[in-house]
Amino acid sequence: MDALDPNRIEALPVLPSLDLAATLAFYRDGLGFGEIVYHDENYLILRRKGMELHFWRAGDRGLCENTSVYLRGGGIADLHAEYKAKGIASLSEMAVRPWNMEEFYIHDPHGNLLRFGRIPQPA
Repeated sequence: MDALDPNRIEALPVLPSLDLAATLAFYRDGLGFGEIVYHDENYLILRRKGMELHFWRAGDRGLCENTSVYLRGGGIADLHAEYKAKGIASLSEMAVRPWNMEEFYIHDPHGNLLRFGRIPQPA
């Protein structure tokens, strides 16, 4: 199936946010999710080059701090370099994990964990 296939099924994360305006600023300005698909006082949808994230307004920080999303693909090294150049404060280094995925992590301002990974590349 390709992206234009009307029968395509996608899995899209819906992450909690304590403040949708702060979430919008972090993901748009810091992480490059510049396409605002939808935004009201309770829900936000953002896109960036084939990635789409949804957020709902939550009142419990514990929900955010116990939520994560895994984003996987070949462009992960380029994203890491971009985020490093932007000085994203919560950016981890890229490392090959014991489960044989090369990954880096970012925590958003509310505690959601974004895990980015790819199959390790030959040196």
